[in-house]
Amino acid sequence: MLDLTNKTILLTGAAKGIGAATAKALGAAGAHVIAHYGGDRAGAEAATADIPAGRKLLLQADFSDPASADALFREALAWRGRIDVLVNNAAVMLSGGGIDADMDAWDETWARTLAINVLAPARLLKHAVAHWRETGGGIVVTISSWAAQRGSTNADHIAYAASKAAIKAASHTLARACAKENILVYVVAPGVVRTKMSEDFAASMGGEAPVTAGLAMGEWVPPEDIANLVAFLATGASRHLTGATLDVNGASYVR
Repeated sequence: MLDLTNKTILLTGAAKGIGAATAKALGAAGAHVIAHYGGDRAGAEAATADIPAGRKLLLQADFSDPASADALFREALAWRGRIDVLVNNAAVMLSGGGIDADMDAWDETWARTLAINVLAPARLLKHAVAHWRETGGGIVVTISSWAAQRGSTNADHIAYAASKAAIKAASHTLARACAKENILVYVVAPGVVRTKMSEDFAASMGGEAPVTAGLAMGEWVPPEDIANLVAFLATGASRHLTGATLDVNGASYVR
């Protein structure tokens, strides 16, 4: 049984999908959970419903304005005076701004994708490192994607793949640069996870059947698989795993 008692964890994108499953796993392990949400407060409330009131804080921030991450970190830090773990999970995968789109749609998709998937979480990384240099260390878990390594099979999602590669590289840079400061950084790269984001992607590729047919296990990854891994990484039990990218795709992509 994982024990995160007395750890304070800031989790972004806690309202749905991987984030919601992760909020539940962290709470079940005893963590104090700061659950960030963009616009879906009801989703964040549902995800944290089993966490006692004294061990959770729900905070809203719209990452389409990257500067909103500054206020989020400040409010999160004020709650208990420290943040032990940052889980950078919040992200969007937008359609309609791909290779064949007009330039207005292209620019809008790239700007929004980079703001939410790269610039806002990067600001949180910056704030977290500054905080941990004062407190003696901490842990980052970045949720990337297998698209960061292999690209997307749909050119409509070129911005998404690029953004996931960017935040992965930023995380790896911190892992290397801050390892001697007891700042541990892990990257989790899911494959096809049973979330609305993946369901929307499958719809763009002709439905779930052809996507599932290409998976080695013939099944989608449950969000709980990702959540349980994040909870383990949050314990800091495997310090020398820092800098690693952990693939969770049922052997569909092996490197």
